[in-house]
Amino acid sequence: MTEHTDERIQVSREGEVAIVTINNPLRRNAMGRQMRLALRNTLQQLMAADPESRAIVLTGAGSHFSAGADISEMTKRTVLQSREILAESCEVVRNMLGGPKPVVCAVEGVAFGAGLSLAVATDYLVAAADARFCAAFMRIGLIPDTGILWTLPKKIGPAKARELLSLAREIDATEALRIGLANRLVEPGQALPAAIAYARELAQQPPLAMALIKSALTFAADDMDASLRAEIDYQPLLRQSKDHLEAAHAFLEKRTPVFTGQ
Repeated sequence: MTEHTDERIQVSREGEVAIVTINNPLRRNAMGRQMRLALRNTLQQLMAADPESRAIVLTGAGSHFSAGADISEMTKRTVLQSREILAESCEVVRNMLGGPKPVVCAVEGVAFGAGLSLAVATDYLVAAADARFCAAFMRIGLIPDTGILWTLPKKIGPAKARELLSLAREIDATEALRIGLANRLVEPGQALPAAIAYARELAQQPPLAMALIKSALTFAADDMDASLRAEIDYQPLLRQSKDHLEAAHAFLEKRTPVFTGQ
């Protein structure tokens, strides 16, 4: 069901799953500044002020996820304007990585440049078997941006990330699965339904625990002491939650728990 339609970003809903679609199919969903701002605002709303959704799917309209930034806009910016725009792009990444709800990416066709950066910043990635991936920034004389200098090494390891980022080498979906960039491959045309099914599973998990495991893995996973502190800080809070007590009672009563995020 379509809930909201914007010129650049479309939002629809299937139960507890919100589906966010980058909508510029005639240009393979290339993203200009206004589209990135719309995406930032949409994700902020879904993460912070939308109790109806428990998981988010990010996809692209038509036959591609996203070819990346709109290069036609790049020649018109000053240094200060570029810094401002990059800061806006980083807010999109922060929303996905630091937000309380899991984000699943559905990739058909290409995920290039900033499109790949967005895909890598999601929690789980479902790719069509004929999808292609490329951190194409070096091809136009730029360093990778939109968070991928941090997210890609965490996802696939520093050595492989350095290779893909430095050489701007294109890889197919099979290699993306092998190196851990993708979580699952499906037949072409099936990435979105598979991602929605994946998101439905995630939406059934206890929301408080989901929010805190995302926080721990994003902000504390690079340092042993920080990771141990996250356990000590977060677990006692969750032990007092109604969701934990509901799960314990459901186990003893041999029934499926119903989580409410409390």
